[in-house]
Amino acid sequence: MRKILYIVLDGLSDGEIGYKELGGKTPLEAAHTPNMDYLAGIGQTGLMYTVGKGIAPESDIAVMSILGYDVKKYYTGRGPLECHASGLKVNDGDLAFRANFATRGSGREIKDRRCGRNLSDKEATLLCEEINSKVKLDSVPATFEFKNTVGHRAVLVIRSRVPAKRAGKLSGNVTNTDPAYAKEGPLGVAREEGTYRNEIEYCKPVETQNLASLRAALLTNEFMLKSCETLDESKINQKRIKNGLLPANLILLRDAGDRLPRLPSIEKKFNLSFGCFVEMPVEEGIALLTGMDIVPLPVPTKNLKKDYSLRADLTLRHIKNYDGLYVHIKGPDLPGHDGDVRGKKAVIEAIDSHYIGSILQKIDLKDTIITITADHSTPCRLKSHSDDPVPVLICGGGVKGHGQTSLSMPPYLFSERACKKGVLGRLLGTQLLPLLIKLATKL
Repeated sequence: MRKILYIVLDGLSDGEIGYKELGGKTPLEAAHTPNMDYLAGIGQTGLMYTVGKGIAPESDIAVMSILGYDVKKYYTGRGPLECHASGLKVNDGDLAFRANFATRGSGREIKDRRCGRNLSDKEATLLCEEINSKVKLDSVPATFEFKNTVGHRAVLVIRSRVPAKRAGKLSGNVTNTDPAYAKEGPLGVAREEGTYRNEIEYCKPVETQNLASLRAALLTNEFMLKSCETLDESKINQKRIKNGLLPANLILLRDAGDRLPRLPSIEKKFNLSFGCFVEMPVEEGIALLTGMDIVPLPVPTKNLKKDYSLRADLTLRHIKNYDGLYVHIKGPDLPGHDGDVRGKKAVIEAIDSHYIGSILQKIDLKDTIITITADHSTPCRLKSHSDDPVPVLICGGGVKGHGQTSLSMPPYLFSERACKKGVLGRLLGTQLLPLLIKLATKL
């Protein structure tokens, strides 16, 4: 069979609304992307709702869905996934959250949900050590583990000390304290900026008569309030303020779950071996639970040429070891969340030149099925995820394309509006990997 190279560019799309500073184009439309345009020309394109029409997905449910897993059947919350990836054990009945170090203003005001995006790993580690040693939960007998992951990101597991036989388990069926994200059942859904107050929300039980939910909400609020007191007194934050930086004096919690999902392995589900490149804890958690081999990557730097060239070299080296390779590149999502239109365009161009371009120089397209898509849209105008479908292209391995055969020919644009006209039409996320496997195994 042919190899499958599955490339996901996080937050790539902006929908169909362009920006004045880019001549009415989106960053993807405005970016100089001759390599992706070429692949779109020799392949097929379309649009994809990664989870479902009308859903602005978080990365976790989007990634699970585009790997072929029905999130309504398997998903148990983002918290358990990231905790598992970070080495924190999650037993059934434990309460697991994704967390952010943030900056609190007066009262319940949130000055910055990511404390300026400049919290160092060393600072975050020291703050976690202070919280773990100084905060004690006593509203309900419980212990906790709080651990930083990447930058301002962290995870939290709360464990009840009430015996399970006395209904001591905790329920993940509680609301978020982070106002930027809502919960719809177990699913986390991004709210559009401007549709919510930028204030701390108190955690509430979704089921007010459920003792496990009541306990979970009580413990969550106790942790949030007590951790604020510890962070306010921390010398780390006093030093940040002195240096003109925002203090990390608030922990925002979201996407609770009370157990790990039971996912059949990719190999068992599709009878194929998969390796993966992932940069963030949530993707790592999904990779571990689906049995994909994780290829270690160095931490991304500000040198985009170096980062993407290295990832291209590793792709070419490791795709030989698997039936398929899943490559998740965070790049475009960050400037999308920051509303940086030109920055997002520059990242897309760097990926096209130094990652896609480097691969095309050495890969055999006759023996490889390549797809390029995104896990969700992160429009710069919203600074958050949206429910816009994402562009998708499939090429190689004999896939019949649009007729473009040379990089020197006028491009068939790989963009939101161009892919809308593609022959693939509209796909659902769960349909993509089975389609790639069908093409890879077709004689």
